[in-house]
Order: sequence, then C-alpha cells, then structure tokens
Amino acid sequence: MSGLVTTEVSERPPFGLRITARCAVVVAFGLARLSPGGLRQVLRFISARARPAGHEQALRARKAVVAASVRCAGPWCLPRSIATALLCRVGGTWPDWHTGVCVEPFRAHAWVVADGQPVGESGAVSLVSFRSVIVVRAGR
Repeated sequence: MSGLVTTEVSERPPFGLRITARCAVVVAFGLARLSPGGLRQVLRFISARARPAGHEQALRARKAVVAASVRCAGPWCLPRSIATALLCRVGGTWPDWHTGVCVEPFRAHAWVVADGQPVGESGAVSLVSFRSVIVVRAGR
C-alpha cells in the first residue's frame, strides 16, 4: 500500500510453521478483498479473547509469512500484516493491527505493533508520518 517496493529476505522456518504461514497467507489475501469495515469486523471477531502478542512472537510470525510468500515479502503490506496477525492468533495471541495513511504525499500502509513497537518495519517506511485509521487490538 505504501508504494515503496522493497523485498524482505527471511530464513526458511521449520516445516510446520511454513505450512501454517502459507495457510495464513491464503486466508489473508481473501480477507484483504473485504471492505475496510468488513475487514475490521472480521479481525475484531478473530482477535476476541486473544492475549497481546509479544514482539518476538510477532516478528517470528512476520518472518514466516515473508518466507512463505513472495508477494508478502514485497510491497503487499495489507495481506502481510493480516497474515502476521493470523499466524500469531494460531498461537493464542494477537498483535495490534493497524492500517493508516500519510497525506504528504498520499500513501497507505498496514502494519502490526507488539509491545508498543512496530514489527519488522524497515527504515524505508517511516510510521511517524502515518495516522492510524483502523486499529484492531487483542481481546476487544
């Protein structure tokens, strides 16, 4: 969404995590087609009763998602962030899931936050300039 084309490289996760990450990616691409309100509603339902994810767990999930999908390793931030959150949810937790915009110049981005820190965001995307539009937190 941000318009920046970068490709992340991640080491290959264990087989079981790799299969689970691929499943999360498939579901995430389907969910990414929903309207913003529909997506928020579905993610709120999925995140209900989850514990907040720790940064290390969320980073491990993001790396597994990036290793499982070439698209998620590139500029596809919406399905990448959804898949990361879904993979955390398999473990009983949920990171704060954000979508936001920056107006100068206009850009949109989706990301996850755990322990108060953005997870796996490179220096190419400065989240300081983004205003969160939708946030889905654990257990709400």
